[in-house]
Formats: sequence, C-alpha cells, structure tokens
Amino acid sequence: MKSDLIQKYDLRVPRYTSYPTSPQFNEQVDGAVYKRWLGELDPKTELSLYFHIPFCDEMCSFCGCYTKIVKRYEPVSEYMTALLTEIDLVADALAQNNNKRMTAKHLHWGGGSPTMLKGDDWMSIMEKLRSRFDVTSDAEIAVELDPRTASEEYIAQLEKAGVNRASIGVQSYRAIVQEAINRIQPYEMTKQVIEWLRAHSISHINMDLMYGLPHQTVDEMEDMIDKTVELQPNRIALFGYAHVPWMKSHQKLIHEEDLPGTQERWDQFTTASERLVERGYVKVGFDHFAHPDDNMAAASQDNVLHRNFQGYTTDTAPAMLAFGASAIGYLPQGYVQNQLPLKAYRQAIFSGVLPTAKGIAINDDDRTRREVIERIMCDLEVDLAAVAKEFGTDKAVLANDIEKLKPLIADGICAIDGDKLTVLEDGRPFIRLVASAFDAYLKNSEGRHSKAV
Repeated sequence: MKSDLIQKYDLRVPRYTSYPTSPQFNEQVDGAVYKRWLGELDPKTELSLYFHIPFCDEMCSFCGCYTKIVKRYEPVSEYMTALLTEIDLVADALAQNNNKRMTAKHLHWGGGSPTMLKGDDWMSIMEKLRSRFDVTSDAEIAVELDPRTASEEYIAQLEKAGVNRASIGVQSYRAIVQEAINRIQPYEMTKQVIEWLRAHSISHINMDLMYGLPHQTVDEMEDMIDKTVELQPNRIALFGYAHVPWMKSHQKLIHEEDLPGTQERWDQFTTASERLVERGYVKVGFDHFAHPDDNMAAASQDNVLHRNFQGYTTDTAPAMLAFGASAIGYLPQGYVQNQLPLKAYRQAIFSGVLPTAKGIAINDDDRTRREVIERIMCDLEVDLAAVAKEFGTDKAVLANDIEKLKPLIADGICAIDGDKLTVLEDGRPFIRLVASAFDAYLKNSEGRHSKAV
C-alpha cells in the first residue's frame, strides 16, 4: 500500500462492534424500557450473557476499558453481591410473561480483570446462573485472564466452574514496551499460565496482541508473532493501540513522542499479519486470526461470522444480556448500557430496578445498515440489494452511501459490481472506512473513535 494512501486514510472511525455505535446511546432508554424489552423476548430466543468485572490491581496505561484500581477485596465482594442481584432482576423481567427459564449458550467475562474474582465467586455466580437460566451442556464459557494474577489453584477453580475458553492479553513481550505501558508480564509467565490452562482442560486459548504501542518496532512484531505461535493459541487478535487521552486520562502517562507514526503503525500491522499467515493462521476480518481447525476459521469461510462487543465471534444469539457496571447488551429492539460509576450501578440494583443508564431503540433503517456493516466487517463483501430486501428497505436509500465509496474504489480499496460491494485484499486493513460509508450517525461522533490505521 502506498504511503500517501496510508496518510490519506488515517482517519478516526468506529470499530463497529455495534451499530448504531455507543456514542449514539441516549437516556430515553432506561431500566423501565429495558424491562419491557426483556418481557417482549420470545422465550425460545437463545441468549448470550456478558459480565463486566471493573476491577484491576493496577492501571495499565494503554487501557481503554472502564475499570477501578482496588487494593482490598471488599469492593469486589460488594460488587459480586450486586451482580448476583442483577441476575435475579433480569431473570425476573424475562419471566414476567412466561415462567420458563431461557437458554444461554455463550457466557463471557470481561473487564477490568475477571481474575480479580476469587475461586468461590466463580462457583457462586455459576450456581446462580444455572438456577435462573438453562445453561446448555455445550455452552462456551469464556474468561479474560490476566497472567499476572492467575495461579494454578485459581485456574483449577475456573475448570470446576465450567470455563472452557480463556482470552489472554499480552500486548508485547518486550521489556521497554511493558514498562512504558505499566504492564510487566514476561513471556515465561504467559507460557506458564497457558500450560496450567491446558492441564485443567481449558484448551481453547485466545491471545490479544497489540501494535502501535510506545517503543514498538517492526522487528519486534516478527519476534512477538513467533513467540506467540509457539504457544499455539486457537485465535489471535491483533489490535492497534488507540491513543485517546482526552477520553482516558491515564493514557497521558504515555509519552506521545514514544508512539510510532502512521507509516510505522502500518508497517507493524502488515508485518505481524503476514507473519501470522506464514505461520499457518487464517485471516478473519481485519484484525483477527484463527487456527485452521478453529470454528472461527470455518465461520469466516462459510460467511456466518458475527461481530459484537467482544470483537469477531461465532456467537449467533440474537440477544446478549449484559451484567455489571458500564456493560453493554443488545436485544432485537435495540441496545442498552448499564450505569457507571459503581456507586450509581449499586444504588440502582439495591433499589430493585434494572441499572440501565442509556441505550438506543433501533428501526428498520438501522437494522439494514447494521447488516450491511456487519457483512462488510465479517465477509469483506455484501449484496446491498439482498440486504435491503431482507429488511424491507428500498436499496435507493443506500445510493448516497455508495457515492461516498468512490474515492476508496478509485484507490483500489474496494469495488462494486452491480449490487455487490467487495473489499479488496489490499483494502482489508481499511475495512472500517468502507463500513463507515453506511453509518448514518458518523458525523456526530468522529472525534470519539480510534484511527483506522
């Protein structure tokens, strides 16, 4: 890719883990609306459940999540009480029009760091979930894991709770980079935790790597990929560091002069991507890679991949119920996000009301655009007329959006043949830009997003 195009398209656009994206959420969607939406769900609807644990031992300077630093366990214990109560509130709302437990096939814990929970907490929350939901025997139960705070005893508790997938954040193996982002995590530590996981039957391993961090280099990318492949993860995510200190004040601790420029970020990404493919991994979307035997590789090949707030996923559930402070969920009617800070979340819970702070109800135009954007992000192609027909929309409403693509078409990033839009292989890293052409809200939130490159 020519350097002038890299500079030209170094724009801020959403990651499109939802559409509409979270900056469009409003306070018209509150706990009462969410309760109504839950009651309207068909009891046969398959559910995905997400739990946000917003605590860490210390703040990583690169972090973009909502989290709090705690040195005592009491705040975590109090939060667990609130979380268990929220599960009851949501389950009661689901049962208001029927008495059946609904089915959950995907459970995911994120943060912060779920590793802040104790082993007994895992047993308590899984017992609660199994008492209020029909958690299937083949459910994927995934946990984001911080190797710095995970012991073998702890991992044994995860196995006992039924966890079968772990996602491990690495960022970088290089000491100078780890020091700059306040996350000291030697390679040997990560390797040991992965060995423990496999010894305790948690055999599905995801690893999250980053580029664009302070002091990172192209040469480091090759070494990082080689070390990661040695650990044989099933899936690898390659994220670009999003430097947004105006939104995350702790990122001011990262010196901007230590960050790579646009061309250097591009070179890091392409070097790492090419190395992963050379080592046998399959490209998935624009920043994920899967072992050929992993079901994500198959989903990508069969054009049945999806995208949600955890990134690319094989989860097909039409509703994700989110629990915990700041957690975002979705239902057929729209999106919901819980209260933050923690005090507001707990106050709502212990007042007996759903802690929804904001969200957005979606219409058929949103659904049409969401499907177009998701297919672009997942399949690198979409039949615009077929999508419009599926949602009862006149394809003419997309005409102006197609017009926006002309510069990208001219620059060899995407192509249109009749009603079929295709992102070309050289344009894969710019896939978010192609998707953004169909975002009817983008002008209202451009400053809130990370760079496309």
